[in-house]
Amino acid sequence: MTPPMPSIWDIAGRLSRTQYWLFAALGLVLPFVAWAALSASGWIDPVFMPGPAAVFRRLTAWLTEDDLLADTSISVYRVLAGFLLSAALALPIGLLIGAFRPVEALLEPLTDFIRYMPAVAFIPLVMLWFGIEESAKIAIIFIGTFFQMVLMVAENVRLVPTAQIEAAQTMGATRDEIIRLVLLQSAKPAILDTLRITMGWAWTYLVVAELVASNSGLGYAILKAQRFLKTDTIFGGILLIGVIGLLMDQAFRWLHRRAFPYMHFKR
Repeated sequence: MTPPMPSIWDIAGRLSRTQYWLFAALGLVLPFVAWAALSASGWIDPVFMPGPAAVFRRLTAWLTEDDLLADTSISVYRVLAGFLLSAALALPIGLLIGAFRPVEALLEPLTDFIRYMPAVAFIPLVMLWFGIEESAKIAIIFIGTFFQMVLMVAENVRLVPTAQIEAAQTMGATRDEIIRLVLLQSAKPAILDTLRITMGWAWTYLVVAELVASNSGLGYAILKAQRFLKTDTIFGGILLIGVIGLLMDQAFRWLHRRAFPYMHFKR
């Protein structure tokens, strides 16, 4: 008897590339259709929920009249600067916490303690320490991502199978070689996923960062629009941040597929 054809709805089932992009497009389009229908129904005042057409017109005017490119570029710079600074420090610290129990005992409870403190609570201190320049905004994004990233990287390293470490020790590998050639190499795919996830967190802290005496940026534009009930600008800024974040997320996924193709051949 011929076995039944696998269904796309099987547990851990497979989709062709065409099927995947069809479902992805559907998932993106349906919320906009629902938004447009709700806006056109007249049930909600346009002051509180403008339609997609009104938001698109506002984005066009923002681009041609109000320096949208400048606001976008400065926000991207702030997010990337805070994220890269966080990654530069979190990766080695997380690796050490995951590799050595004394370092774990020394640093993990402290990191756990600090990561529950809301980044917005640090704004007064950040302004005292760094003033109101770009460094203050970058510091808020750093605080919002660094401690989470440290713990996630440490967990990525801890999940490396003990058998790999023991095999390396049996073959005479030094401690440095085990860290570089076993732990780091085995944890690389998970660490790249950790960076992708924490990049999303960096964008969520953008509006908080731009509370610090800003006069530019997407988060600043959203906060300014709130004061004047310009909900089309608020919606436009939120959507633009979402689009930029989606593009960055897809770039990380593309990099993951290129760097670790053996993890994607079944998908």
